[in-house]
This record gives sequence, structure tokens and C-alpha cells, in this order.
Amino acid sequence: MNFKLDENFGTRAQQIFADTDHGVKTVRDQGLQGSSDRKLYELCCSEKYCLVTLDLDFSDVTRFPPSNSSGIVVFRMPKNPSLPLFEQQARQFLQALKTSPIENNLWIVEARRIRIHQSEDSS
Repeated sequence: MNFKLDENFGTRAQQIFADTDHGVKTVRDQGLQGSSDRKLYELCCSEKYCLVTLDLDFSDVTRFPPSNSSGIVVFRMPKNPSLPLFEQQARQFLQALKTSPIENNLWIVEARRIRIHQSEDSS
């Protein structure tokens, strides 16, 4: 699986994903900071990268249909989250990924659960 981490993630998040042998690109590394949500979504769709973000706008399936994507993952974090909390949620997500497909789906990752919005195209 290939992931593109939005600009709101740092090098530690990138390392967590890379440690699990997934392909990882970041918005920052590609010089895409400040890009519109639409541009980022379309780029991830065309590159076949799953978008990983903290931006709740991407949970709007009418604006960003997961059925056109390699997956969208929105982490819902409390205000002023700690790095250990993010790491726990990231590991929870990566573990769940082993048993559930993400392509064409939206995953909302929260502290103790993952909500999956399955596209009608998903089986």
C-alpha cells in the first residue's frame, strides 16, 4: 500500500508508516504545502496513493468520493494531541489494514475505534 501523508504530519508519522514497509510520500517532501484539498485529492487518485490526513474536510464523501480513490484515512485527534496518542492510533490503523481493504473507502480513525465508510463500489 502507498500512502501520502498530508502536510499536518511530521517526520515521526512518516517513519511509523515506513517502518511497516509501506510506500510513503509526504505533501511536504513533494513541495505541495498549501495546495487545495481538491488538488491533493486528485493527485492521490491519479498516483494511486491512499491519502492520510487530519483534515476533517476529507470526510465529506460528496466532495471527496472514496470510490474514486485508493482510500482516504482521516485521523480524528483531540485538541493538543500527544505524540504517543497519535502513534497508538496509527498502529491501530495499520493493524486493521491487515484484515480490511481500504481502497475505495473512507476510514475515520479515532482513539478506540475505526469507522469505515464503504463505497457502493466496494465489495
